[in-house]
Amino acid sequence: MIQEFELKGMLQVDNKTLNSWERLKDSDIYFSFIKSPTAIVSSIILLVIFFCSFFVEFVTPHNPFDPSSLSLMEAFTPPSWTEDGMAKFILGTDGQGRDMLSTILYGSRISLIVGFSAIIFSLILGVSLGLTAGYFGGKYEMIVMRLTDVQLTVPSILMALLVDGIARGIISREMHDEMAIYVLIFAIGISEWPQFARVSRAATLVEKNKDYVSASSIIGVSNLLIMFKHILPNIMRPVLVIGTIGLALAIIAESTLSFLGVGVPPTTPSLGTLIRLGNDFLFSGEWWITFFPAIFLVILAFSINLLGDWMRDTLNPRLKK
Repeated sequence: MIQEFELKGMLQVDNKTLNSWERLKDSDIYFSFIKSPTAIVSSIILLVIFFCSFFVEFVTPHNPFDPSSLSLMEAFTPPSWTEDGMAKFILGTDGQGRDMLSTILYGSRISLIVGFSAIIFSLILGVSLGLTAGYFGGKYEMIVMRLTDVQLTVPSILMALLVDGIARGIISREMHDEMAIYVLIFAIGISEWPQFARVSRAATLVEKNKDYVSASSIIGVSNLLIMFKHILPNIMRPVLVIGTIGLALAIIAESTLSFLGVGVPPTTPSLGTLIRLGNDFLFSGEWWITFFPAIFLVILAFSINLLGDWMRDTLNPRLKK
């Protein structure tokens, strides 16, 4: 009996998985994805970058942050296809003899972690404020929207610089170096939330006047449950589109702050740090030290933006022909 029960349970799980896959194949999103070469190519590029960045220890044969494996005699080695290049350093080495390909992948992991964390923080903060402002209205909505309007007048990079400057004035230098990544995540996240607040508030104003919200109120469902269980799932489509595009902006913001020297410390690799360090050697002939991290950043941000554009066209029914 126990074996039969377990077998039935496994069959039910398999049927659910199969039905979910069938529903996905029949959905408009799947059909739009397989018909869009741009979405497919950008997704493949992002999957390769994400995999190589987060599993870089298993992908690259070099550890650029292991002093025992570095040799100053191999410093400033040009890419392998040039005259003085070495086959084991495909993209060359930097001034410390570190393999550029491995260093870029290590640095992209930090940039991706900061970008994802910052955009999740801003999404949670912005959606929460926009959802509650749109649902309750009144003076609370006016205060939230005025704060949003004020912050939108300040460029995101300047807001991030302001937050980072305040953090440097409050905490000691040693503690700031230890908490640099967390400060950077907060600085970028707090500068990006107004977009999520405006979008979620506008969508909430539409949803709260629909019949299912009125029916939920009549039967005594609490406002908190109505907002986060009923309205929130129905406003997530435009929020996800903004979040995808915002991810590219967050990664660029991290790279910009690190390039300016107010992001992660020099001992912590990120794409912005690598570009800043390579910029010192740009006019001395070692162009590859700053060129390849910059190209990698452009490809990463461009692929995310292309995928975000596809999501916007697919998830917004008004754009469908």
